[in-house]
Amino acid sequence: MLIHSGKDRSAAIDLRLAVLLSSIAGAVNAAGFRAMGFFSANMTGNVSVLAEHLAAWQISLVLFAAGLVAAFIGGAFVSALLIELGQKRRIRSIFAYSIVLEAVLICALALVDIALPETQRGPMILAGLSFCMGLQNAATTRISDARVRTTHLSGIATDIGIELAVLLGGARDTDTRSVVLSRFWLHGATLIAFIGGGVLGVLVYALIGPGAYILAGVALLAIAIPEVRRVRSRATRGV
Repeated sequence: MLIHSGKDRSAAIDLRLAVLLSSIAGAVNAAGFRAMGFFSANMTGNVSVLAEHLAAWQISLVLFAAGLVAAFIGGAFVSALLIELGQKRRIRSIFAYSIVLEAVLICALALVDIALPETQRGPMILAGLSFCMGLQNAATTRISDARVRTTHLSGIATDIGIELAVLLGGARDTDTRSVVLSRFWLHGATLIAFIGGGVLGVLVYALIGPGAYILAGVALLAIAIPEVRRVRSRATRGV
């Protein structure tokens, strides 16, 4: 799931990756919003907030919203850079390592959330979560040739609309219909998983607070570490 990239991936692998990671992203995003009133994955919303506060000349809030966007971009940059370097060195598990990094950072943010007073932790936690969401979205985008985007819901909703139009418009080419239908299920499942993860994230955060982030990090490790071990096992056997 986190080893093969591009055309070497099947639709089933993409679907599994999308459902698992988008549900975790949805949980983290919704938990962060419940705790602090801002989204860590919704950059469209954060840019709109930035524009609103800029129009009102509320500079401190402008800088805060801009910081979240910059953190997301920074996470995407770091993820893409690590993947580039890893691929040049033929590290087959580099995508899994990117998710491991995300997991470790989310767990670290949970500890910061627990340790710091409420007045100090908010901006740091939100910026950190935005960084992690950018990191994850870049990794899934790169590994799937942009077929899987776990936090980019505006694009996914657009794709669903286009795919429905093609399917209902009566595309006659069987191969075209098959490809479009596969992508429709992928994008629909991603959207549903993000919503489901968001509901779960809010409920869990209400019960255990920052521990919800630790659970998200553990879930990411449970996805990524077996992939790292699989690559190492194959290397040991000379496969």
